[in-house]
Amino acid sequence: MSELIRVESLRKTYQVRNAWGRRTGTLDAVDGVDLTISAGETLGIVGESGSGKSTLGRLILQMEQPTAGSVIYDGRDLSTMSRRERYARRGEMQVIHQDPYSALNPHRSALASVMEPLTARGTPADAAATIAREALTAVGIDQDAVHKRPRAFSGGQRQRIAIARAIAPRPAFIVCDEPVSALDMSIQAQVTDLLQKLQREFDLTYLFISHDLSVVREIATRTAVMRRGRIVELAPTAELFDAPQHPYTRRLLEAVLVPDPESARERLAHVASRPAAEASASDGPLVEVAPGHFVASSPL
Repeated sequence: MSELIRVESLRKTYQVRNAWGRRTGTLDAVDGVDLTISAGETLGIVGESGSGKSTLGRLILQMEQPTAGSVIYDGRDLSTMSRRERYARRGEMQVIHQDPYSALNPHRSALASVMEPLTARGTPADAAATIAREALTAVGIDQDAVHKRPRAFSGGQRQRIAIARAIAPRPAFIVCDEPVSALDMSIQAQVTDLLQKLQREFDLTYLFISHDLSVVREIATRTAVMRRGRIVELAPTAELFDAPQHPYTRRLLEAVLVPDPESARERLAHVASRPAAEASASDGPLVEVAPGHFVASSPL
């Protein structure tokens, strides 16, 4: 597969301030990430809350500007493009957010919500309506329901509408930021199946961000494990789950791949609370330990 996105030494640093607004330090939410995403694949990003997963997605989409580093999309450095060029490219890169309840304007119909990104880019209303209806049909929303507002739909249906809005501009790349975590377990599988179906039909590339490793195991081609802003392991998904190499990855898998949800939450909290010294290998650069399998080395 050809390379669609390349991330080079990407960093995002935030200023930390106290309750009085005084600067008390800095936080590296993304700390020197190098990554490639091939056209047509699904790259999973996993890690506990605060590991930098969502920030990485926003940086790739240029929703936030990096402190350092670059994002190369289809051979072009997004940071060197003019505002007009970035705007033209923006339709090729979309996002599906976590919460289907807040992602949609409560005062707009499903059809109007899906039309919005099209008309905003200059698509005539009639053509935008046709494209939006096709997208809604593709995600399983009946045509007799397209004029209803979000409150008339279930959570799963709302997420389908949000997915329709993301695919309507015919993007090449979509960041799926925890797209099923707010849904009931019975609906999650339906939505992940839908995403895989749409990927085949529309030749999509996904960055799939999740804390739910079971979902990532089902949908991702490769999986990257993030900890404190860095990638500590990256491998084909089956290999990472079957033979994790980094101690943090092993503890993360042990914490969540258990049948008891309450026990899993307790064990994941324990993993997140471990001091950095227990996974000091994350301080070093990634080293290829097997074809396509990279693990953070010991610190230099």
